[in-house]
Amino acid sequence: MRSKYKMEWKEEKIIAFRSALIDWYETNKRVLPWRENTEAYRIWVSEIMLQQTKVDTVMPYFERFMTWFPTMKDFAEAPEERILKAWEGLGYYSRVRNLQAAMKTVVTEMDGVVPSDLDGILALKGVGPYTAGAVLSIAYAKPEPAVDGNVMRVISRILEIDDDIMKQKTRKRFEAALYPLIDPEKPGEFNQGLMEIGALVCTPKKPMCLICPLQEFCEAHKVGKEEAYPVKIKKTKVKKVFLSSAIVQVGVDQYIIEQRPDTGLLANLWQFPTVELTENHETMKLAFLQQYGIDLEVESEPIAHVKHIFSHLVWEVDVFAAQAITTQPSDLKLKTVTKAEMEHLAFPVPYQKMWQAFLKGETIQ
Repeated sequence: MRSKYKMEWKEEKIIAFRSALIDWYETNKRVLPWRENTEAYRIWVSEIMLQQTKVDTVMPYFERFMTWFPTMKDFAEAPEERILKAWEGLGYYSRVRNLQAAMKTVVTEMDGVVPSDLDGILALKGVGPYTAGAVLSIAYAKPEPAVDGNVMRVISRILEIDDDIMKQKTRKRFEAALYPLIDPEKPGEFNQGLMEIGALVCTPKKPMCLICPLQEFCEAHKVGKEEAYPVKIKKTKVKKVFLSSAIVQVGVDQYIIEQRPDTGLLANLWQFPTVELTENHETMKLAFLQQYGIDLEVESEPIAHVKHIFSHLVWEVDVFAAQAITTQPSDLKLKTVTKAEMEHLAFPVPYQKMWQAFLKGETIQ
């Protein structure tokens, strides 16, 4: 639904803006795997991966994902363990779960055809205004804006929009501002051009205004206040959690792991046994025995200290190498696996770091 916003530019200026942006994009766009074709499935996957994740990080994940799940049907029918493994390391695992749920709906109820209208695609699980706009404009050439952080930065500077971008209602203002600007003939190129300008030229700090194709349209540049935009007021308290985790070996090639609960943070992913951090070696042993029924022989010093930052909290984890005194854990939540079996299970990034430190025999901080 379009919000009310008065665009004061004349038609000639709007046409010139579109031309400057799209000409620059078509000449300077990066070669990215999801730009090889505009199939809705590929665009949809790439946009979900790119949420809160850098392009360079996403590229190998996208290519592997398309190898494992070349069609939407392949992905929709894949077991959850397989999709979590494909996503392992990208974080925000609810993204891939929602993506699969939505694509199951498309496959089973829509003959495998992604909706080409705004209401239809927004009705799918996990699809918000940005993803909808990106898929509709790039895959279907529909003139719908796709407002992400890069786009808000570029447009806030061009139009001197000083609303707090952390407020949901501000996104509506940007969408309303973009409707009269978006090129009806090349909406995909227009939207990707704004994203590309934001990523490569109109950067958060020290924007390269001298080479920007939109310089003459930029109100913030005219008054030398580019870095005053966008306005972002964020007051979020981040909680720190201190943990101990043990890589517990049983026999020669068996290791104890557990699956996280099926709801909440990192749901259904695997981890090494983990407890609240205690003050010394002996109490840490006792904590593992009390929580898991595991009696351990533990190295006196941690093999690693892993810090992992989530959006709302920070984990500080001391990691120990240990040998189980008993051959099998008594806690039914736990299981023993080999190194080879672990390769097929999805572990969160902090636990991947722990495992690599253990394999290399290195102490990391």
